[in-house]
Amino acid sequence: MRFRDELRARAAGAGARIVFPEGSEPRICLAAATLVRLGIAEPILLGPGGHDVATDPRLSAIGEHLRQRHPERVRDGVHALDLASDPLRFAAGLVALGEADGCVAGAGIPTADVLRAALWAIGLAPGHASVSAAMYLGIGDRVLTYVDVAVVPSPTPEQLAHAARAAAVDRRALVGDEPIVAFLSFSTRGSAVGVEVERMREAAERFRIIAPGIASDGELQVDAALVPAVAARKCPDSPVAGRANVLVFPSLDAANIGYKLTERLAGATAAGPLLQGLARPMSDLSRGADPDDIVDVAAMVALQANARRH
Repeated sequence: MRFRDELRARAAGAGARIVFPEGSEPRICLAAATLVRLGIAEPILLGPGGHDVATDPRLSAIGEHLRQRHPERVRDGVHALDLASDPLRFAAGLVALGEADGCVAGAGIPTADVLRAALWAIGLAPGHASVSAAMYLGIGDRVLTYVDVAVVPSPTPEQLAHAARAAAVDRRALVGDEPIVAFLSFSTRGSAVGVEVERMREAAERFRIIAPGIASDGELQVDAALVPAVAARKCPDSPVAGRANVLVFPSLDAANIGYKLTERLAGATAAGPLLQGLARPMSDLSRGADPDDIVDVAAMVALQANARRH
């Protein structure tokens, strides 16, 4: 079974309430019909032909929630209602108040706007330094998680460690196996030196402190992380030793380029990006997402929500 089929089968029956602020977008409408048919989610479509934000009785509660979280941004009650009337902020507010289990946005909304709405209404999960994003790539019978593909251009060691922990937690829910984390570099266990090598080595050390029960190693070259025969020569005592399934890249450039090369040249099935580190699930879409891509991201958000309920 391909990764896409496995993902949807795992999410089937979740019945999560997923809100879509771009509810009149044709790709969203097609995806929503598939989500209902597969039993993955109960879509809440905002906008013309769907749910009317302006007449929703929860509008004032969402406005007050936004005001309480950032009073310096809200002039008065009228301004709060105006802010809450924006479908993106309203959708994030529904998730924050528990009126929806998750949100999927970004078919036509810039990533920066999605992130701002999520951070304002929902905020970071306890213990997380920032939001990050993961992409899941299915190659034959192997599924790899790439981090961070969409949010932080030059992450600090702390941000890398927290992004890796979030990816490891999500992977258990989305893929159903044990995460094995590799912090990638052009160096393997001191084979080269430099500021960037030290940054990845420090990230790996921080990760071992905050997630001691998860197999991890770094810094590692990608072949040592993925290929057992190479690992046997370069780092035979590594707890990862060619078995990595969560790959933590040193920069957004590297991660984004890496996942697209994997998708295009290896024929991998890509699902995501999936936002990590928020207190409740909300995720972004690639602007070029087709209905199948949107179904996949919604399935991932549904699984995130389901894992947090248990």
